[in-house]
Amino acid sequence: MRQVNPWIKAALEYGPLIAFFVAFRQMQDRTVHLWGTDYSGIVVATLIFIPLLMATTLALRMLTGRLSAMQVITLVLVVVFGGLSVWLNDPRFFKMKPTLIYLIFAALLGTGLALRRNWLGMVLGNAVPLRDEGWQVLTSRLALLFLGLAVANELIWRTQSDGTWVNFKTFGLPLLILLFFVLNGGVLRRYALPEEMPEDGNRD
Repeated sequence: MRQVNPWIKAALEYGPLIAFFVAFRQMQDRTVHLWGTDYSGIVVATLIFIPLLMATTLALRMLTGRLSAMQVITLVLVVVFGGLSVWLNDPRFFKMKPTLIYLIFAALLGTGLALRRNWLGMVLGNAVPLRDEGWQVLTSRLALLFLGLAVANELIWRTQSDGTWVNFKTFGLPLLILLFFVLNGGVLRRYALPEEMPEDGNRD
């Protein structure tokens, strides 16, 4: 994978989500008339989000030379379920999308554990070099996290307002994932691969 300026990469990865949040906040109490149909603010924000995500994903592919399985799965589900929400004028499909994404990720990680395949290491190995035991621990915990996030998303979108769900999607989900890795810093340190010594024996 080609190296990309981290600020550019972050802008491409999180830009569409922030744009979705801003668009929703601007239109959450409005009804927008398009193509002879009245749409709620969350559906219009979804309509804005889909092409933005497609464009930034394409830009990431061009800049880095590849896309991760997570990025591809996310894009496909956004296009399918976001498109259904716009087409049927029903935001429930888009709200279910995070649930399906996290269930798929949990299933993939669980399958990797069952087959003794280090799929998580294949994705994160260059950034987080760990021993095999460390990858097993991190994989099992991450699978449980994704299951928990799927349940949380279902509970929130089914019982709370659109505004609460958008806040959870925009800020809650990324912060929970970040908190997971912070709390698992001990695992990353305990199972980290030893640094390779330079040929002259110095670590300068």
